[in-house]
Amino acid sequence: MQKTSEIASSTPRVLVIVPAYNESETIRPVLEEVRRAAPGYDLLVVDDGSTDDTAKVVETVAGVILLRLPFNLGIGGCMQTGYKYALRHDYDIAVQCDADGQHPAEHLGALVARVVDGSADAVIGSRYVANSDYIPSLGRRLGKSLLSRWIDYWVGGGITDTTSGFRAFNRKAMALAAQDYPEDYPEPEMIVILHKHGLKAVEIPVSMRPRQGGTTSIFPHRAAYYMIKVFLAVFIDVFRRYK
Repeated sequence: MQKTSEIASSTPRVLVIVPAYNESETIRPVLEEVRRAAPGYDLLVVDDGSTDDTAKVVETVAGVILLRLPFNLGIGGCMQTGYKYALRHDYDIAVQCDADGQHPAEHLGALVARVVDGSADAVIGSRYVANSDYIPSLGRRLGKSLLSRWIDYWVGGGITDTTSGFRAFNRKAMALAAQDYPEDYPEPEMIVILHKHGLKAVEIPVSMRPRQGGTTSIFPHRAAYYMIKVFLAVFIDVFRRYK
């Protein structure tokens, strides 16, 4: 396994993983933006069993690697596939960048830089510690606050944006995610799992945008269910024994 110091002494191999499920409306501009902002990074799209033209759109963008899952696994299985690919192809750093246009590619370099300099094993882009035009709903702000305090109570770390999917992992974090990645809403749980394995997560400010198209998987009538489920999952993760 490559050490952080070895990464810092050479040019790291970086893979940007874009999980996609029925994102034909937004995926092309997202991929083109990543290409412009980070031409030295490789780009992988994991199509999570889309029923629209997502895969066809991806195939029109030169130089993008496409993995097509035979059916929808959800974000957990989709990202786990991406991390397995990154490990098997010897990437030093993997960055998740969502296909809905919320994650500005201009911040990719900042996420990677904090991993390279050894600041942390995982670096999370936070929409709540930056001045931006992104204004979440009152319900999302309340849920974010409660969830971040819940996780901070158990593991510390002071992560304010526990649900952010805009994050960079080094090989140690990648190996962990490839082996054991939560299924439904993995971002908050993964912070706990990283901590339980002695890995460090930090966050940096990013100026996220509203979703550029498509629909969210978390509708208002499911918000309470989502919060209860994540709170219970985090509690279980805290006391779970890991290998």
